[in-house]
Amino acid sequence: MEPTVSDEPSSPLADTTSNVPADLLHGYLDAIAAAAATGRRPQRADLDACRRQGERAADLNITLRALTAAYLHATEAILPTLPGLADAPTPSAARAAAVTVWSAARRLLDAAAEGHERSQLHAARRDHTARRELIDDLLYGHGHPGRLAERAHRFGVQLAGRHQVTVTRADTPFTDPVVEHVEAGLAARFGSRNILTTTHDGLLICITPGALRGTTGEVAHHLLTALGTDNRWQIGVGRPHPGPGGVQQSYEEARDTLQLADRLSLTAPVLRAADLLVFPVLLRDRAAITDLVHTVLAPLTEARGGATPILDTLTTFFACHGNTTATARQLHISARTVAYRLDRVRHLTGYDPDDPTQRFTLQAAVLGARLLNWPTEP
Repeated sequence: MEPTVSDEPSSPLADTTSNVPADLLHGYLDAIAAAAATGRRPQRADLDACRRQGERAADLNITLRALTAAYLHATEAILPTLPGLADAPTPSAARAAAVTVWSAARRLLDAAAEGHERSQLHAARRDHTARRELIDDLLYGHGHPGRLAERAHRFGVQLAGRHQVTVTRADTPFTDPVVEHVEAGLAARFGSRNILTTTHDGLLICITPGALRGTTGEVAHHLLTALGTDNRWQIGVGRPHPGPGGVQQSYEEARDTLQLADRLSLTAPVLRAADLLVFPVLLRDRAAITDLVHTVLAPLTEARGGATPILDTLTTFFACHGNTTATARQLHISARTVAYRLDRVRHLTGYDPDDPTQRFTLQAAVLGARLLNWPTEP
């Protein structure tokens, strides 16, 4: 068993030094003895040795507090026997020697602390890199599921359950302080286990358990706090899916939701894939939706000003549940103009937006036109 530095049970330092290997102090004690004998500061080799010992202590999971306590305890133990102190001819000479020893101890301790912190920083960077690599592999379906689950377990994530992915975009790139603010907020509310947060391609990505309620609202709340009201953002939320492959599936749904928002001019701050399932269905049979759009809406191109103003009116009219006044308010036009455009729809297409049966066909065609970017792209 490796020797350790320890103290009497009654010593207040015993608990903090009992797990520190004695060989971590060898270079330090030699440098202290040399400083006491010669009166000179520790040499570069002494400081480098203490830095290496500090790095080794961090690798052994020894805290900086415990390492510092061990160094101070050892200094107290050998202080009465050091040359220049034990044989000091006068009290003033003893005081001068003590000042030299504690000055050397301070420099050596500072070097050990630097090495300890450097090791921890390197470890944190390695963990950060490993974490990003894990998230990338989950989002893009790389790697064996069993190996992914093993790597995820290291970060407290159990991939056996269902997970949901939220993807957020904003007017400006997400900075580290913003990401850390959102991550800290989620950890404070739900705990850090089973939650992964990162940025990718300018997007903020959060992977959370599917059974965890309120995560999307929490993300939105902390985004508003971190970004303010001037920076616009929008969240796409995928559906919960099980296993490592479920993370990739939920991510793709969340990302596709934001793409649909662009094509359909959807401005809601939070868009859920579960609420937009009709659009992938429409796009799945492109030939059919193209035929529907051209059959129902092509006559609108004969209207004065073209089809686009009427399509905008229909889109808003359906979004306002058929309320003409609300439609006019949203479009910043008069209710009379809305009524005129709806009348043109009836006259040109033969479909009545107020008729429940015909309205469904007309609304499906309008949605299809948005998806196809018609009439800009015929």
